[in-house]
Amino acid sequence: MKNVIPFLEDLNNNNHRDWFQANKKRYLEAKDEFEAFINALIPKLGDIDKDIAGLEPRQCIFRIYRDVRFSKDKSPYKTNMGAAMTRGGRKNPYATYYVHIEPGNVFAGGGIWMPPAPVLKAMRQEIYYNADEFKGIIESPAFARYFKKLEGESLKRPPRDFPVDFADIDLLKHKSYIVAVGIDDAIVSSDAFTEKLLDVYSALYPFNTFINRALTDI
Repeated sequence: MKNVIPFLEDLNNNNHRDWFQANKKRYLEAKDEFEAFINALIPKLGDIDKDIAGLEPRQCIFRIYRDVRFSKDKSPYKTNMGAAMTRGGRKNPYATYYVHIEPGNVFAGGGIWMPPAPVLKAMRQEIYYNADEFKGIIESPAFARYFKKLEGESLKRPPRDFPVDFADIDLLKHKSYIVAVGIDDAIVSSDAFTEKLLDVYSALYPFNTFINRALTDI
């Protein structure tokens, strides 16, 4: 993907419609590269997690156009390209395998971000009843090699409907169950990028499988 990072760098410095329209050809080249990359990545990820096999890039890739209706930042375009590879497509409420390409902020990770209340409660219940299994996943050497902690906001107090004296109550306070690891921009344009992502996603697979198991009856 030789054109993606250079295009995004220039877009970051020229985030307005006139520049974008004048550079539409460059955008389409970068967009096509990213779509081809995701298209090639999906079947390889499907070898790790069969629920991902068969997805199409359009089910995973986020649009570059920002929704500015309720934002103070009126910049019309995102300065990144991202894809969430999720069972049934990124709009479904399952754990995802995410890749984010942005100059100086390339990362991969996954899990589930800010789920609705019924989904979050189901996830917390799964952890509550299987805390040792969950801790075994997030404390395993393969997982800890890439992911140092669960990311995102947490409650200050124990969540409702769970005993406050539960030994692992902090695990239930998370509002999201997501993890991420930074990746050097320099490998985005090389074959090493695919290899790195697949290694990260292999470490992530038990975590996502645990989450998705909790959502079976949602």
